[in-house]
Amino acid sequence: MASSLDQLKLYTVVVADTGDINAIGQYKPTDATTNPSLLYAAAQQPQYSALVEEALAYAKSQSSNLDEQVTEAIDKLYVIFGAKILSIVPGRVSTEVDARYDVRPVLKLSIWEQHSCKLHS
Repeated sequence: MASSLDQLKLYTVVVADTGDINAIGQYKPTDATTNPSLLYAAAQQPQYSALVEEALAYAKSQSSNLDEQVTEAIDKLYVIFGAKILSIVPGRVSTEVDARYDVRPVLKLSIWEQHSCKLHS
């Protein structure tokens, strides 16, 4: 017998709203969306410590200024999580950005392009 989730997938597109990559892999939604608080929660989990370390190493390689490192690390962590999620879901991944951001600077974030992520405005 099919699960409730499998039955639901017959009639609608299932979208995961989480930063937990393992949960996304388990439930196999079509699309995924995430936001800073969900990514913060996921980054606290031990299974994602390597991703956090990767983001920190990248940030340190980009600047010696601590404030800039924090910004770089957060941006890189969003990209790393988004790229990992995108490798699982067949559809799209939506990552919330600060509403105060102007679209053009967001589109210029080359770290998204390094992961072959297409940006939609």
